[in-house]
Amino acid sequence: MASTTSSLPAARNPVLRRALSSNHESDSAPSTADASPIHSPRPSSSSTSLSSMASEAEQQQDVKATYGKLIDTYGNEFEVPDFTIKDIRDAIPKHCFERSYVKSMSYVFRDMFLLATTFFLFHNYNTPELIPSTPVRAALWGVYAFAQGLFGTGIWVLAHECGHGAFSPSRRFNNIVGWVLHSSLLVPYFSWQISHGKHHKATGNMERDMVFVPRTREQFASRVGRLVHEISELTEETPIYTLIHLLGQQLIGWPNYLLTNVTGHNYHERQREGRGKGKHNGRGGGVNHFDPSSPLYEARDAPYIIMSDIGIAITACALFYLGQRFGWSNMAVWYFLPYLWVNHWLVAITFLQHTDPSLPHYTAEHWNYVRGCAATIDREFGFIGRHLLHGIIETHVLHHYVSTIPFYNADEATEAIKPIMGRHYRSDTREGPVGFIKAMWKSARWCQWVEPTEGAQGAGQGVLFFRNQNGLGTKPAKIPAPSQ
Repeated sequence: MASTTSSLPAARNPVLRRALSSNHESDSAPSTADASPIHSPRPSSSSTSLSSMASEAEQQQDVKATYGKLIDTYGNEFEVPDFTIKDIRDAIPKHCFERSYVKSMSYVFRDMFLLATTFFLFHNYNTPELIPSTPVRAALWGVYAFAQGLFGTGIWVLAHECGHGAFSPSRRFNNIVGWVLHSSLLVPYFSWQISHGKHHKATGNMERDMVFVPRTREQFASRVGRLVHEISELTEETPIYTLIHLLGQQLIGWPNYLLTNVTGHNYHERQREGRGKGKHNGRGGGVNHFDPSSPLYEARDAPYIIMSDIGIAITACALFYLGQRFGWSNMAVWYFLPYLWVNHWLVAITFLQHTDPSLPHYTAEHWNYVRGCAATIDREFGFIGRHLLHGIIETHVLHHYVSTIPFYNADEATEAIKPIMGRHYRSDTREGPVGFIKAMWKSARWCQWVEPTEGAQGAGQGVLFFRNQNGLGTKPAKIPAPSQ
């Protein structure tokens, strides 16, 4: 269950007090809709040692002197993580790192069995002879598409395990399985593996991250045709606009990312081999996951990009043959509608793993690996998340710290690192699957751009938090208009 605790009492934190009163909830009600995620109490020797208590207080004073007062979107005071990756790895039981060929492949066979059995049942029994009503048959095919989308997403996650080396001890075996599984879902396996690995190496870095890099205040101002100092006075965005944006993101977000890198960083001029000169995200920008000359990759990656493209081509040929053989209307129902569901879940999961009012982002100068990994959040999707989607939603924080731990050991490893992360561990498990769906709307409304906390000094200017024009949570900083 998520907690709403803050590092400052509400009575002494006017921003937090306003947030709580606006929700008509008290500190003792952790289920409030706009409460911040859990901040697990961090064990320390201060509970038994006055000297260590004084030392911790001195450390906190030093941190505040360096960063100033940092306020997240909920109005809670934020502290920069102070543990190390060694602390994290040492806390995880050794057996959690063990990978099993048999166990991992059993999940592949299970998911393929679910896909095949579902197709067999609907193809043979959802027929005009057995179900004369056309609307009922259509509704049942809708159920089919939804279920196959979940099973297909499970296959996607297993290929994701392969890409990280968490599937088995053999790199070659991982890549063969991952290439076959991802190619069947029209995903360029090696191309994605390389760019996704760079995402893991730079999560939360505004200049190097490869996934869901938020707009800065300046970029948001440019998008809406305003000056930077006018952002704090924008009128509320209409809910219908938010809905249209979400629908577009969920329908075409994944292929758009593969084709244009739309949500990744846009600093390609810095590509070390010079492959990014004159290239940019967006249509016609020359940045995509299919071109061996894309600035997302180095020259040495070219054979892998080509192999990824071959996998996509094989699947495309197979789909074309099946469409010609059985009809494109059948293929639309059998494959392409479930494919859209897979895309939806993939984008939703990734979006909500890295977008939340409690999460920071960092400028390149003030980012490090530990801080970036902590800028992620675990959520809860019930039976579907834990059993059909292999826990990718529930254990993402751990996955960023040690991505080679197989998903079937991730729950235990997550529990092991919580005491180390303490208040820096983020999770939002309220309302389970319903809460997960609600979080998509909430994050779209609350998280529109990032900026430093108003009045932040020194290193604090490099720690950025989400703000919005909808009057939700901490207000955007007021910036005076430039003098004429």
